[in-house]
Amino acid sequence: MLSVGSSCSFFYINSVLLFTLRSRQVFCETSRYILLFNMLFADTATLVSNILLYILASLRIKMSYYACGSLILLSVLTITISPLTLAVMSFERFVAVCYPLRHAAIFTMRSLSIIIALVWSFSFIYILIRGFMLLYVFTTTSLDLHMNDFCSQEAMFFAPIFYNFEEAYVSILFLSVGVVIFASYIGVALVARSASTDKASARKALQTLLLHLIQLSLILTSTFGSTIITASAREVGRLALMRIYNVCFVSLTILPRCLSALIYGLRDKTIRPALRQNLGCRWGCSLF
Repeated sequence: MLSVGSSCSFFYINSVLLFTLRSRQVFCETSRYILLFNMLFADTATLVSNILLYILASLRIKMSYYACGSLILLSVLTITISPLTLAVMSFERFVAVCYPLRHAAIFTMRSLSIIIALVWSFSFIYILIRGFMLLYVFTTTSLDLHMNDFCSQEAMFFAPIFYNFEEAYVSILFLSVGVVIFASYIGVALVARSASTDKASARKALQTLLLHLIQLSLILTSTFGSTIITASAREVGRLALMRIYNVCFVSLTILPRCLSALIYGLRDKTIRPALRQNLGCRWGCSLF
């Protein structure tokens, strides 16, 4: 109830915010809202796939390695979308404050489409590499057709090659994104000291970039879930392991992917009224 209930609640809020970001023309024509929609869509897709895997595990449904591998690859498809989109959003805020006259020329609808396509292409490359690694392990290791346990990343990515690849990939990805966000923060902070800068706009941009760093830290923390579960499996029994799995699922998998709606939905003055209206309308329809 705790895991599925909290997941469904966050899924409802994310869905309403996605609808809100497509309900008005200003959201469809502003660069930061377009990037926010892309990140929120990826987080919601990750949330849905993880809920599906969790329900299958709770129902004790066992499947073949190939079927589980397909579901796992779909669940990790959108993992890299959020940190990469955070880097683009940080750079967009940097350009908006430091080069306001060039912002409209740099972040056009065409350039945003190309950027979003590149972000998704990078994620597809990551999935292709993982898929080839799975095929290599399946062909070189004698495995039964059906799994002995429920479908999960820990049960699927069991070979040492996966840990080495994931460690290198996560280190490079989050280090690169962290450098972009931190450099954007420093650039905006330096420009904010000049007398000709809009102090309120610069201060708001600094707060947004700081929130991006917090979001990146939470997403990075979510990658430690498999490590914690794998290490706990060697020390505790199955019942205690399932409890640890539930806690990690809510705090490390679900919560970091749902803070975008809470952060931007409640903080942004343009989104907040529309989000309240849509939430209130749906609550009224539900009660009716």
